[in-house]
Amino acid sequence: MPALRDLLIFRRSEGFKEILYPQRQRINIHSDTMTTRLYFENACRTEFEARVLERLEREGKPAVVLDRTCFYPESGGQPWDTGTLNGAPVVQVLEEGDSILHVLGGDPGPALEPGAAVAGRIDWPRRFDHMQQHTGQHILSQAFVEILSGETRSFHLGADVSTLEIGLGRVEEVDLERVERRANEIVFRGLEVKTYFVPAEKIGDVPLRRPPKKEGTIRVVEVEGFDYSACGGTHCRRTGEVGLVKIIRWDKIRGNLRFEFLCGGRALEDYGRRNSALRRISGLFSVSDTDAPASVEKALGELKAQNKAARALKEKLAVYEAGDLIRETGETVIRRIFTDKAADEVRLLALAVVRQAARVALFAAKGGSQSHIILARSDDIPLDLRELAPLIISRVNGKGGGGPSLVEIVTPNPSGLEQALDEGAQYVLSRLS
Repeated sequence: MPALRDLLIFRRSEGFKEILYPQRQRINIHSDTMTTRLYFENACRTEFEARVLERLEREGKPAVVLDRTCFYPESGGQPWDTGTLNGAPVVQVLEEGDSILHVLGGDPGPALEPGAAVAGRIDWPRRFDHMQQHTGQHILSQAFVEILSGETRSFHLGADVSTLEIGLGRVEEVDLERVERRANEIVFRGLEVKTYFVPAEKIGDVPLRRPPKKEGTIRVVEVEGFDYSACGGTHCRRTGEVGLVKIIRWDKIRGNLRFEFLCGGRALEDYGRRNSALRRISGLFSVSDTDAPASVEKALGELKAQNKAARALKEKLAVYEAGDLIRETGETVIRRIFTDKAADEVRLLALAVVRQAARVALFAAKGGSQSHIILARSDDIPLDLRELAPLIISRVNGKGGGGPSLVEIVTPNPSGLEQALDEGAQYVLSRLS
C-alpha cells in the first residue's frame, strides 16, 4: 500500500471527469534510494527538512541523495534550482534515474552523512523566475498553435533569455503580434494552472498539445481549459503570476523559426533598459519617443553619405602622398611606420604607391592596442608576398594573411615593427636581385 502522502486526488479539469490516481512522487532511483519530489506538491515551497540516504562524489565535489527535496533537477529545458543544505551551497541538482542528486559547492563535513537530518532552502528568486518563464512558454506554445498552427519543436530556459523553436518556415510581423496578444490575454485572465498525474490508460482522455515523450504515468500541467502539456517542471499557480510574455527577436534554425522571449521580471527589466535607451536617444535628437526612429534613420543616412565623401577625399589625398613618397625615396622597396594614420588610411596609401610605380610598400600603422602591417606590391613585380608574411608574423607575434599582391597583419606588439620591416625589405631585395 502506498503511503497516504503518496496519493493525490486529481483536480477536475474541463473536458474530463474527476479521478483518483496514485501520485508517482517516490521514484526508484537506485534499488534502495528514493526521493520524494516536494516541488510536485507545492512549487512555491522554499524550505524543507529531509534525511540523507546516500553520500557520494560528482566530479570531485561532494553530493547527497535525500529522501525528499524541494530542489528541482535540470530537466525538460529547465535549469536546476540552487540554494543550501544545512548552510552548504547547492550548486547543481541532477536527476539520476529516479533519484535526485544534490551537488554541493564545498565540503559539508560529517553533518551530511547517510542518516543525518538536513534543512534545505531553495533560492526563491531563481525558482520563481523559472516558474514564470516555463509557464509563459506553455502559454506561448499554445498561442502559436492556435494562431499559426506552429508546433513547438524545442524549448530552452536560459539564464538571460528563453527560446522556443517553432515549426514555421516564415512569419509576418502582424501574425507574430497576434500570437503575443493571445498569450498575454491568457496571462491577464489569471487562469488557474493545475498539475496532476495521469496513468497510461487514461492519457487519451487528456487533450495534450503534443504526445508525451515518456511512457507510463505522466504529469500534466494544465493552463485551465487552454493548454495541456506533459511536463515535470515547476509552474506558477495562476497565469497572472507570469506577469507578461514578450517576444524580443527571432531567427531561422534547421528549417524552423527560433523565437527569443522574456516573461515576468525579465520582461520588466528588459522594458526598463529599452525605455532608458529610447529616452537617451530622444534626448540626443531633441525629438519625441515616437519620432526617434525616423531621426536615427535620417542621421544614419547622412553619416553614410559623409563617410562615402570622406573616403573619396582620403583616396585623392593618398594619391598625392604616394607621389611624394615615390619621388622622395626613389627606392624599389618603401618602408614606413605611421603613428598619425588609421589602418584604412595606410592601406589606401600603400595601394596608391604600387599603382603609380613599380614598387613594394611595407607599411605599418602603429597605435592603440593593435598595430597593422600592410604589405603591397605592383602587378609587374614578380613576388608573392605570402612568402614574406611568415617572416613578418614571427617577428611581431602577429596574425594575418592575404594574396600574392596584398597581405595584412595585425599585432599587439608594436616594439618589433621596425626590425620586422627592415628584415622584410632585405628579403624582398634578395628575391628581386
